Amino acid sequence: MALTREKKEQVVAGVGKLLSDSKLTVVAKYQGTPVKAIQQLRREAADGGTTLRVVKNRLFKRALAGNDKLKEVDTTEFIGQLLYAFNSQDEIAPARSLADFAKSNPQIEFVAAITSDGQLFDVVAVKELASLPTKSVLKAQLIGTIGAPLSGFVNVLAGNIRGLMNVLNARSEVIS
Repeated sequence: MALTREKKEQVVAGVGKLLSDSKLTVVAKYQGTPVKAIQQLRREAADGGTTLRVVKNRLFKRALAGNDKLKEVDTTEFIGQLLYAFNSQDEIAPARSLADFAKSNPQIEFVAAITSDGQLFDVVAVKELASLPTKSVLKAQLIGTIGAPLSGFVNVLAGNIRGLMNVLNARSEVIS
């Protein structure tokens, strides 16, 4: 069924809004993926705050052209059946959700990613982004790194007290 002009304008406006709000937009091929698998991917991605859209490439390119920051993005690789993943809260979540899903569905292939400031990432960069740990894991690692010297210092100070206690215990055993 062909889209009416009004419906196309609504799609372009909706995608334009998603693009302007999104910190990272990931573009992936999905040809050959069953509909049930795509529906499962949408549910899993939505849990992480990622919105998936299947939009005609021509309409997506119009939405890009309507955004001042993104109108210079090179879209020559945007060919075929493409899936667009948007996330307004996390920079890495769209790439991670598609990469996790692609492990069980190899039909999903990255094409590119677009940052909110118009930078275009190639397939290799998107895969590297997808392999990064989550924000909470990175925060925990940072806290552990910051706290390591402090806990080492505490252990050094406690070592002297432990040594004194060992000497006193040994002396009390010798005396009794």
